[in-house]
Amino acid sequence: MNNPFETLDKRLSNIEDLLLDIKHKPKEDLVNKRYNLKEVEKITGLTSQSLRIKIKKGLIKGEQLGRKYYIRHSELYDAFNEVKSLKYKRDV
Repeated sequence: MNNPFETLDKRLSNIEDLLLDIKHKPKEDLVNKRYNLKEVEKITGLTSQSLRIKIKKGLIKGEQLGRKYYIRHSELYDAFNEVKSLKYKRDV
């Protein structure tokens, strides 16, 4: 007859291994991540048209590849408060 605690111990050790794998999972490298305008719209609440205008004016650093605009993660989140305030800033 098997010891019932052996099976429980094996299952608990498997769960422990899974939790350690999750804990030590490498984080996503966001240094080179680029967001397209639709993703930036969701993050900032600005429309794509107003984002394009802000990029062309130089208020937000963006890159145009073909017909699409991309904004780097570092540019977006380093200046996140500024971008957030741009939403309520009135153009003169």
